Amino acid sequence: NRCITMFAIFIYFPRAISTSLDMGFWEEQLRQFLLDEEEDDDELFFVILPAIIPYLSEEKKPIHTSSLTGAKKVREILKGYKSWCKSEFRMEPAIFKITANFLRRENLLRDTRGVTAEEQLGMFMYMISHNASNQMLQKAFQHSGETIHRKISECFNIVPTLTQRFVKLPSSVQTHTKIATDSRFMPFFQNCIGAIDGTHIPITIAEDRAPPYRNRKGTLSHSVMVACDFNLNFTFVSCGWEGSASVAWVLRSAISKGFSVPEGKFYLVDGGYANTPSFIAPYRGVRYHLNQFRRRCSSQSDYENYKELFNHRHVILRNHIERAIGVLKKRFPILKVGTFHPIENQIKIAAATVAFHNIIRGQNGDERWLDNQPDYISPSQYVDVLEGDNNYLNDTESSNGSTLRDQIALEMWAAYNS
Repeated sequence: NRCITMFAIFIYFPRAISTSLDMGFWEEQLRQFLLDEEEDDDELFFVILPAIIPYLSEEKKPIHTSSLTGAKKVREILKGYKSWCKSEFRMEPAIFKITANFLRRENLLRDTRGVTAEEQLGMFMYMISHNASNQMLQKAFQHSGETIHRKISECFNIVPTLTQRFVKLPSSVQTHTKIATDSRFMPFFQNCIGAIDGTHIPITIAEDRAPPYRNRKGTLSHSVMVACDFNLNFTFVSCGWEGSASVAWVLRSAISKGFSVPEGKFYLVDGGYANTPSFIAPYRGVRYHLNQFRRRCSSQSDYENYKELFNHRHVILRNHIERAIGVLKKRFPILKVGTFHPIENQIKIAAATVAFHNIIRGQNGDERWLDNQPDYISPSQYVDVLEGDNNYLNDTESSNGSTLRDQIALEMWAAYNS
C-alpha cells in the first residue's frame, strides 16, 4: 500500500515536485506520511488479527467423507448379488461390464484419473433408475457437483450415437419367425415388419413454453413415437414432439424427415392412425382390444364377421409394441415422472432408455424381476399422461390401404371357415 501511495504522489504531483526548489520539503512530507501509514497499519493489524485467528486455526472438513467411494461402490455392486445390480443399474453385472467395455472401446466414454468408464456409466444408469438429482449423485458416488455434472453431460452427449448404433430399422425383408410359424398369421401378415405406437412421457418446462406440451389430460408431456419388431426390440424412436400433437401427425412428420417403409412391407398401427398400404390399422367401430374378445367369448368360434377376425389377430401382433413400451417403463420408471433436467436432456432420456433396452435385450437380459421390485421412484410422483392416442383428427383412409386390408381380412376369413 505504501508503494502504491508513493507512486500516486509522484504521478499526480509531478509539476509540484519538478518545480519545487526545496526537494527536501517533499522528502520530509513523504517520510512523515509513511510513518503515519505504518502506525495505522500496526493498529489495524492488532484489530484484525484476533478476529481471523479462529478461522485460521479451524480445521477444514471435507464434504465427501464416505469410505465407499464411487469407484468402490460400482465394484461392490458388480461383484455383489445380481439383484442389487439390477435394481441400481437396471441390468445384470455381466451386461453392465460388456456395455462399459463397448463404450470404452468405441471411445464414447473415457477413463480419467478420477472416474472410470464403469463409474461414469454407473452414475448415468443410477440417475435414470432413481431420477437422482446432482446432490443425490454426489452423495452416492462421492464426487463434487461439478464432476457429476460434467460426467452426466458426457453421457447425454453420446445418446444420439447410442441410438444410431442400437435402434435400427429392419434390414431383412424375410418374414419374421413368429409370423412364419403361426397359421393364424401366415401368409396373411407375411409382409408385416413390426408395429408402431406413440407414448407420452412427462416433461417439465418453463410456463411460457408449456402450452404446446399440454396434452388432452391437462398434464405436460412430450410425445414419443416408437416402432418395434416381434422380438420386442425397438427399431425406431422419435422424441420431443409436443404433447398436444396426435400420433398420426407425429408419424407424418417422421416420414417427412426420413422414416421409410420398404416397398411391399407394412407396420401394424392402432386406430389413431390412418390406414394406408404401409400402415395397416384395424377396422374402426369393430371390437378390437384383447380384453373385449376375452369378455365376449371363450373360444375363437364366435367372430361375427371377417372384420372381427382380422381385428383380433391384428391386435395379437400389434400387442408387441404395447408390451415393449410396458417393459421399457417398468425398467426405467423415470419415464413416468417429470425431471429436473433441461428440456433437451429430458428428450434424450427417452431415447437413452430405448437404446439401453435394446442393449440389454441383445444380451438376453432378464425381465421377469421387473414385476417385483422396490419403488425407487415413488408412484405418488407419477404423472397421469395419455397412453397412446385414438384421436382420429379427421384422418381419411386411403383407398389402397382399405383394399389391402380387405384382401388380407377376406383371405383370413376364408381360411378360418374352411
